[in-house]
Amino acid sequence: MRIDILTVVPELLASPLNASILRRAQQTGHVQIVVHDIREYAVGKHRQVDDYPFGGEAGMVLKPEPIFRCIENLRGERHYDEVIYTSPDGVRYDQREANRLSLLGNIIILCGHYKGIDHRIREHLVTREISIGDYVLTGGELAAAVIADSVVRLLPGAIGDEASALTDCFQDNLLAPPVYTRPAEFNGWHVPEVLLSGNFAEIAKWQEEQALERTQRLRPDLF
Repeated sequence: MRIDILTVVPELLASPLNASILRRAQQTGHVQIVVHDIREYAVGKHRQVDDYPFGGEAGMVLKPEPIFRCIENLRGERHYDEVIYTSPDGVRYDQREANRLSLLGNIIILCGHYKGIDHRIREHLVTREISIGDYVLTGGELAAAVIADSVVRLLPGAIGDEASALTDCFQDNLLAPPVYTRPAEFNGWHVPEVLLSGNFAEIAKWQEEQALERTQRLRPDLF
């Protein structure tokens, strides 16, 4: 899989994309993540990427030309299954969407900034708009990192224990059950006896019951 991320502040992505699972997945060849500085596709002495919006609204808007050049250049090199724009207008990001994206070959993630991007790019080049929540960020870079992380960890071989990703929260639309590790007793607090029993059928039943109870109590909207 290849993920191309377009941004005007590539330094915001340097750390999250080069640590932990994302770093290992790139080193082992399971994914290629390339960050593109939109300013490199701007022209003129100052390489301007933004301008004032028509209509007199406050703030700045990313210009269409540099974004268009970057996307067209990438499309000339390979096929992309999605051109994603991180936007508050987009579909609410969830595990189902992460699963869907993980099955694709190549994707572009365009990070908005300032007041957003010229709408003509959204109309003619973007194929999918995604929101990671109902709040405002300075730009789409952190959202792009969230999307990349959640997708890459689902790729076969990206994490050591592939079954772990399949039992994460939300894979079955439920919260995960509580988890415990050694020691079995700490500070007078004990691990539930069923988890120490070795009876895997009873353990599975307990985990399912706990997942249902926690979801109903903490996230009833998921039912």
